[in-house]
Amino acid sequence: MGRVESKRPVVLIVEDEILLRMDAVDMVGAAGFEVIEAGNADEAIEILETRPDITVVFTDIQIPGSMDGLKLARAIRGRWPPIKIIATSGRLNIGDIDLPEGGRFLPKPYGPRELAGVLRELTGG
Repeated sequence: MGRVESKRPVVLIVEDEILLRMDAVDMVGAAGFEVIEAGNADEAIEILETRPDITVVFTDIQIPGSMDGLKLARAIRGRWPPIKIIATSGRLNIGDIDLPEGGRFLPKPYGPRELAGVLRELTGG
């Protein structure tokens, strides 16, 4: 028997601040999505290489490591074009134009309703 595929869309959260990541995990889980976590872009890429079931990547823009969230978004668009991108930041205010096509920007602080709304919009849920 192979791994049982989740019927819920899978969201990868990329956030280096543990408390913010835990909040995001709770919100995304409560919205009915399966959640995977990464602390930086390198971890996120490693996970994406092993999990073909990821539907959405929700990333902070200011993350440590070799890529920030915008570079990560572009890398994902290049290698995994179907994956939807949501970027967030409490300091930068970027337009959807700064993200790969179809990407969305959600400013911090965001609430569960806003996050769930964007996720459902992107996943057709």
